[in-house]
Amino acid sequence: MTESIKDRPHKIGTVVSNSMEKTITVKLTRLVKHPRYRKYVKRFTRLMAHDENNEARVGDTVEVYYSRPRSKNKFWRLARILERGSE
Repeated sequence: MTESIKDRPHKIGTVVSNSMEKTITVKLTRLVKHPRYRKYVKRFTRLMAHDENNEARVGDTVEVYYSRPRSKNKFWRLARILERGSE
């Protein structure tokens, strides 16, 4: 039985690079409470995602979902573009 895309883990982030062929780099931002100072600090994660049609541009807000490994670093795939960037 195959699982649908909706059942897979997905993340929302911003495209920071699209210079590779059929690959985008997505930056995820999260807030983490500092253990000592109790302030919230931004932490970033960068994911490589497969973009089959090279449609995402730098600055776009996109949704990616987890898929099978496509290369050494690429485990995510572009689901949809939520918002176009300013560039």
